[in-house]
Amino acid sequence: MGGRVRLMITGSAPLAENVLTFIRAAMGCIVIEGYGQTECVAACTVTMEGDHTPGHVGMPSPCCAIKLVDVPELNYFAKDRAGEVCIKGTNIFRGYYKNPQQTAETLDQDGWLHTGDIGRWTETGTLKIVDRKKHIFKLAQGEYVAPEKIENIYVRSKYVAQSFVHGESLKSCLIAVVVPDPEVLPGAVAQALGIKGESMEALCKNDAVKKLILDDMLKVGKEAGLFTFEQVRDIYLAPDMFTVENNLLTPTLKSKRPQLLDHFRDQLSAMYKNLD
Repeated sequence: MGGRVRLMITGSAPLAENVLTFIRAAMGCIVIEGYGQTECVAACTVTMEGDHTPGHVGMPSPCCAIKLVDVPELNYFAKDRAGEVCIKGTNIFRGYYKNPQQTAETLDQDGWLHTGDIGRWTETGTLKIVDRKKHIFKLAQGEYVAPEKIENIYVRSKYVAQSFVHGESLKSCLIAVVVPDPEVLPGAVAQALGIKGESMEALCKNDAVKKLILDDMLKVGKEAGLFTFEQVRDIYLAPDMFTVENNLLTPTLKSKRPQLLDHFRDQLSAMYKNLD
């Protein structure tokens, strides 16, 4: 850079702690990180120039106040210094253009902007973003992803009975846990791959079966108009269905995403490790 760089600013998506530390050391300049939304005119928090501790997004800007509100369904409570990030100040927008319903869902009567992000106050008074209230997240390149929309498309594949699409803000791609349809899969692999008489457990461990299912999912996704970043890069085949009894579905048969994440944590970690 010619030795003339004095300041670098990062935002839009989280930056991994080791990357931030490396950039600060390699560039020899001040690197600050900000957090915010379009609805609060970009940054509502920013790190201090002299604070070299990674893993947080700094303190509130002088133009606004920030509070954390209980999110009991995700076990985040303000008394524990955690909750949904809400912002109030002169930088907050007045509302969405000709959309009073969405405005009312985002801005409460007291003027607090509800971001949908889950934050936690650190011991030094800075804010750390730890989760999302709604099932929408941002990948490392800054693209927003709605996993439930993608799952509803992938279930159109003749092989797929259930799926759990997962992504992380420090990763650039999606992965998924897929439960194959037990009534379709044996006959389909017998015809396509010549595999006969295998149990569901054995079929789910077969790489050829995995490729067959993944290829069909990607084809279905492309036909449905999914962007490249919305397509999964890898899948893990699970032989057992998500059910209410195993606590992976709600009584209304919706996926319990925190429980699914915890249940398949090892498999998800292994997939990302293989993709690195």
